[in-house]
Amino acid sequence: MYRIFQHFIDQLSDAKVQADFSEAMAVTASALDLSCFAYLALPQRSGGKPRLISTYPERWTSHYIRSRYEQIDPVIVQALQDTEPFRWGNGCPQRYSSRAQRQLFDEAAQFGIRLGFTVPIHDGHGPVAAVTFAADQRDAPFESCIKSNARVLQLMAMFFHSHIRRKLANDLRVDGISLSPRELECLEWAAHGKSAWEIGRILGISHHTAASYLNNAREKLGVRTIIQAVLRVAAAKREQQK
Repeated sequence: MYRIFQHFIDQLSDAKVQADFSEAMAVTASALDLSCFAYLALPQRSGGKPRLISTYPERWTSHYIRSRYEQIDPVIVQALQDTEPFRWGNGCPQRYSSRAQRQLFDEAAQFGIRLGFTVPIHDGHGPVAAVTFAADQRDAPFESCIKSNARVLQLMAMFFHSHIRRKLANDLRVDGISLSPRELECLEWAAHGKSAWEIGRILGISHHTAASYLNNAREKLGVRTIIQAVLRVAAAKREQQK
């Protein structure tokens, strides 16, 4: 366990864009026999979109964000109220009561998300976030990991959130120019060599929309190419972290 945790911390330290963080948690979760994870940070502004990093099926996460399910999700509702980790799903007392909440759980189950272990994060520096490790069924490896490593998973979630808050702040300004969260997200994927078409598939938007975000960011920053925009954002993040 020590080696797994240390490798996770090393990956977080080296992470620069959202894809790096996703890989760090995905690799660690797999090493612990946890099939999938989701990190969700609620928006700072009313009407804003939450930040979601996960290995859940893309069709489900895109639907979840479009439907604004974070506003009714019983897991998130409980995370807002509690500070201690909790379990939910099959075999646990049900926390939902409305028809919309039952529909949410039914839809999630269709994508293999039937139960989980959630770590609420209330750090006092921004909106509440939560890290969830989910599974399709309550099998022995999942049960053993949660029972033996609950506090380690809580610590991992807190480290994960802390690094993301520091490195992927949505209010990043480049020489006084503010970029939207979506513009930053598209530039992050562009930094990994993804085309507008690939970014669109990853984010669940059309490639025309992805290209529009990239071009808007480029024009805001007053540069000629997307690569130049990526470099300016990377430089601004390095300066922010000093």
